[in-house]
Amino acid sequence: MSAMPLPTGRLTTHVLDTARGCPAAGMVVELMRVEGLEHHLLKTVQTNDDGRVDAPLLTGVDLAKGVYELRFHAGDYLRSTGTTLPDPAFLDVIPIRFGIADTSAHYHVPLLISAYSYSTYRGS
Repeated sequence: MSAMPLPTGRLTTHVLDTARGCPAAGMVVELMRVEGLEHHLLKTVQTNDDGRVDAPLLTGVDLAKGVYELRFHAGDYLRSTGTTLPDPAFLDVIPIRFGIADTSAHYHVPLLISAYSYSTYRGS
């Protein structure tokens, strides 16, 4: 009888500041698991000098099938760069909700930001 293989998937992210043309270093990112109306905070991380986090947000058995949300604290990041924002800022905390269906896959959720726009996609 052979053992079941361990899950090999992972969740990663990175943030690029498209207005300044550089990685968004020092941005706080929260990872939530969404269950109905409830949000469960799984971890809080900060992007490094390359706009990435130092390790996958989820990997192995921690990467479970379900609905998740990344919350990018863009307003605080933009203010830290000297960007002048209105009060309240047009973009402050940017939530991106996504589903994980295949726990053996790599889910990469990048964010491209400026003070007045953002975009995302499923990367590789």
